[in-house]
Amino acid sequence: MLRRLTIGLGLTIMTWPLGAQDLATFKSEYLAELEYTSRNVIAMAQAMPAEKYGWRPGAGVRSVSEVYMHIATGNFILVDIIGQKAPEDLYGKAEASGRERLMALLKRNAELEKTVTEKQRVVALLERSLAAAREAFEKAGAADLDKHVNFFGRDKTARAVYLRILAHVNEHMGQSVAYARVNGIVPPWSRPAAKGE
Repeated sequence: MLRRLTIGLGLTIMTWPLGAQDLATFKSEYLAELEYTSRNVIAMAQAMPAEKYGWRPGAGVRSVSEVYMHIATGNFILVDIIGQKAPEDLYGKAEASGRERLMALLKRNAELEKTVTEKQRVVALLERSLAAAREAFEKAGAADLDKHVNFFGRDKTARAVYLRILAHVNEHMGQSVAYARVNGIVPPWSRPAAKGE
């Protein structure tokens, strides 16, 4: 009986909504992590020479530009799932809803990954997508974060989708670091400081 009560109490606490102070702390911590991640992935994208944007480690593997576009389009689709529509200039009106909308957005993401290859445009879309994620999160209140959404067929909270954005960007930033190292590019944060700095 005591064990059931303890387990039940634990589950209740785990699903308890965030209080105002907890929400403020979570939001500031999340934004700090997103800022750090955004700064680093953009620095990597800028450090890679434009002539290397077509480089890929092997057949059937994403090129440099495709990795960065995958991050950018991933951000746009995840923010769309949360409720902030994907940008019309990239995705069109996309009036459908549910699975039909998701499939249309995924198809467009695949097209953008293959067709947007020029460094300047790739970096601009990467920056724009990270800003979209940050702006959506900054506006989100407790009810917005607790809202349930369909996440590729699973029931998730918007909070979980925001966490996925961080995980996804970091995953592919690691990939981009490996790409850079293979091409003799040192990540900006790993370079020795110049004398006098």
